[in-house]
Amino acid sequence: MTPADLATVVRAAVVEAIAAGDFAGDAPGEVVVERPKNPEHGDYATNVALRLAKPADRPARQVAAAIAARLQANDAIDRVDVAGPGFLNIVLAAGSLGALARDVVEAGAAYGRGDALAGQNLNLEFVSANPTGPVHIGAVRWAAVGDALARLLESGGAAVTREYYFNDAGSQIERFARTLREVANGRPVPDDGYNGAYIDDIAKQVVSAHPHVLDLTPDEQLAVFHRDGVELMFAEIRSSLAGFGVVFDVYFNERDLHASGALDIALARLRAGGHVFEADGAVWLRTTAFGDDRDRPLVRTSGEWTYFAADCAYYLNKRKRGFDRVVLMLGADHHGYLGRLRAMACCFGDDPDQTLEILIGQMVNLVKDGEPVRMSKRAGNVVVLADLVDAIGADAARYALVRFSVEQTIDLDLDAWAKRTSDNPVYYVQYAHARLASLQRNAADLGIARTAGADLTLLEHPREVDLLAALADFPRVVAAAADLRAPHRVAHYLESLAGTYHRFYDACRVLPMGDEPATPTTDARLWLCEATRVVLENGLRLLGVSAPERM
Repeated sequence: MTPADLATVVRAAVVEAIAAGDFAGDAPGEVVVERPKNPEHGDYATNVALRLAKPADRPARQVAAAIAARLQANDAIDRVDVAGPGFLNIVLAAGSLGALARDVVEAGAAYGRGDALAGQNLNLEFVSANPTGPVHIGAVRWAAVGDALARLLESGGAAVTREYYFNDAGSQIERFARTLREVANGRPVPDDGYNGAYIDDIAKQVVSAHPHVLDLTPDEQLAVFHRDGVELMFAEIRSSLAGFGVVFDVYFNERDLHASGALDIALARLRAGGHVFEADGAVWLRTTAFGDDRDRPLVRTSGEWTYFAADCAYYLNKRKRGFDRVVLMLGADHHGYLGRLRAMACCFGDDPDQTLEILIGQMVNLVKDGEPVRMSKRAGNVVVLADLVDAIGADAARYALVRFSVEQTIDLDLDAWAKRTSDNPVYYVQYAHARLASLQRNAADLGIARTAGADLTLLEHPREVDLLAALADFPRVVAAAADLRAPHRVAHYLESLAGTYHRFYDACRVLPMGDEPATPTTDARLWLCEATRVVLENGLRLLGVSAPERM
C-alpha cells in the first residue's frame, strides 16, 4: 500500500463516519498521510481529525477515534492509534507493506507517475542563450534543471513543450558578426567583440563556405558573417545540448517575431487595452499600473523596437499557441524582470498568478585543486558546457547541477565530482543501482528467479520495512518536486534510498551461500531488491542521468 493508497482509504473512512452520523461536516478533497519522524509512532500519520474537528464541533480526539474504528476494519491496516491532540498513527499489516514490492516491479517505469497535473498545457522556456558563443556554465545549469523539471511535470500528467528562444537580432548579434568579420580579415578583435578559439573556427568555416567573401564590401561581408555565423554558432549550441541529453521541442527565432509583424500586433492589443502612451518621442507601456517600479518603453525615440517589446510579442505568441501557463527560467541577473513581465501579462488581460511563472536561478562557481576555475580556452572568458563534461562527465554534471535548489549558488568542486567513490553523490546512487543489477544477474547464474507466488509477508525485518517505506514514498516525492519546481528533492531522495538499501543489504542476506538452498525469504527479498532497482532507475531517469548496470 502506497501513501496515496492509504490516503484514499483514510478519506473513505471519513466519508463513512460522516454518513453514519459519527460527526458532522464534509470530507476533505485530499487527505495527507506522512511518515512520522519517530518510527515508534507507526508507519504513517495523518492530521485529518484535527482538520475536521472545528466544523464538526467535536473534540479532535473524538473525531479521530471514530475514523480509527473504521480504519481498523481494513485488512491492510494492523493498528491505528489516536495520539496527542488527535493525530492518527497507522501501522500497516505486514502483508500490505510487503506487497508494495510486487506493485513497484509490475508498474516498472510507470511507478512514481501521477495525474495531478493532467490537463495542463505548459510552455517551459529555458537556456535561451544568445548564439554568440558556446553554452556557458550558468546556462548549463538551466539546461540540466530545465530538462529535469520538464520530465517531472510530464510525470505528473502535464503536457510540456520545451522551448528555446534565440535572439538572432540586436546589438549582441551585430557585435558577434563584426568580430567574425574582423578576425577573418586578420584584424584584432574589436574592443566590444568576442574572444575565444571558437571565433577563429567559425570565421574560417564561413570563409571556407564563401571563398570570395573577403572581396566584398565591409557591409556585404558583415551580412554574410551575420547570417552564416549565427547559423553555425546555433548549430553548435544545439549539438552540445543534445550531447548533454537536452533536446527542445521548439527553437523559436526572435527574427521571426519581427518579420511576421507580431510586435505590431502585440502593440495594437496593448494599445486597445488602454495601457500604451507616448512621451518624450517614445512609446511606453504603463506597467506601473500593475506593480512595476517604472513604465517600460516599447518603441525608442529612434523608432526601433525595444527588447521588452519583443518579450511582449513572444508572450502573446505563446498564449495564442494555446499554452495555459508560460514558465520562464532566468538567470540571477534577470531578477528585475519579474515586475515588468508580470505587469505585461496583466496588460494583456491575464492573471500572472495563473498564466505566468518565472523561476530565477543563481550562479555556479567551479573549483579545481582548491582554486576557482575562471577561464576556458574554447570560449576565452567563460567556462562552457564542453569544459564541464570533459572534467566530470555528463551524468555527474547533470546530477551536480540538479542536486541543489536553483535559489542556491553552487560551488562545484570538479575533483570531488570526478571521484569514483561513495563520497560522490551521483556515483553513490548509480553504484547502488549497479549493485542491484549485479545481484539479479548473480541470482540468474544460480538458477534462482522471482516467483509470482512469493510470500511478501516475510519482509518483516526492520531494514526491510525501512526499505519498503522508502519505496512507498517515491510517488509523493516526485509529485512534490514537480509541484514545487524542485528537482533537487528527487536527488536527495535517491541518495537516501541508496543509503537505506546499503543498510538493508548489510543486515539481510539475499542470496544463499555455497550449497545453501534458496528459501521463500530469498524469493521475497529478490522482489524487494528489484523494486529498489526500479525506483532508482526511475528517479535517475527523471534527472536525465543514466542508471548503469555495471560500474
